[in-house]
Amino acid sequence: MTSDPTPVPTTGGNPDRPLRILALANQKGGVGKTTTAINLGTALAAIGESVLVIDLDPQGNASTGLGIDRRQRKVSTYHVLAGEASLGQACIPTAVPRLMVAPSTMDLLGLELEMASAPDRAHRLRNVLKGVGETGATAGITYILIDCPPSLNLLTINALAASDAVLVPLQCEFFALEGLSQLLRTVEQVRGALNPRLTIQGIVLTMFDPRNNLSAQVVADVRSFMGEKVYETMIPRNVRVSEAPSHGKPVLLYDLKCAGSQAYLRLASEIIQREGRLPVAA
Repeated sequence: MTSDPTPVPTTGGNPDRPLRILALANQKGGVGKTTTAINLGTALAAIGESVLVIDLDPQGNASTGLGIDRRQRKVSTYHVLAGEASLGQACIPTAVPRLMVAPSTMDLLGLELEMASAPDRAHRLRNVLKGVGETGATAGITYILIDCPPSLNLLTINALAASDAVLVPLQCEFFALEGLSQLLRTVEQVRGALNPRLTIQGIVLTMFDPRNNLSAQVVADVRSFMGEKVYETMIPRNVRVSEAPSHGKPVLLYDLKCAGSQAYLRLASEIIQREGRLPVAA
């Protein structure tokens, strides 16, 4: 039983910021990818961005964690990618101001087979996102976060082909670097064949436990391997972060003052700072 959550602080929006599309990807499950999509989206909205989370995982956990009941998902990302609905028709406002979600359903499981012979199969999402942020339900969106499935399948390839950059959640565990190497190879392949502008925005270390010697060793190894690509902010192992999805809330709404919420707010600020250092597109 929890007390009423402290309201999430908000500031004015930034209508002049160009739309940025980030794919949250890691083929390993259980690394905090969906948790990061939910809570980073909330944190970005809290500091003034207008955010859309696109749920591309058939399990639909990002949608559930943002409070979207399965009965509300009459139009989902399946319908959007299948060409049966527009992205605007799928977008649902959440309890967080300036944060929307395009929910997913189990129908996505069959989409890969349906698209297998289509010539645009790797670019379905990119084509859908043309013009997003300009008019209609998505007007004013400054960030799109794509929650990818825990595999390197056609849905993930669509996300990478449509994105400006990849954000990689990485659990502080023994095999972290092994999974990261595979993902980096995939990013290079997508950059060469489908999306030359794709970059690694950053790597966020999740489930960090300072009492665990292994966690500290993983942090040291990843920072040595990836250097400045690793965010300074680390997401701690925190029971409030684990509890929040069962209440259909981001942790920032569930318990703003907990260590997990504060870490996601710092991560959002760090991402904005990195984005500010990017060269302006011609």
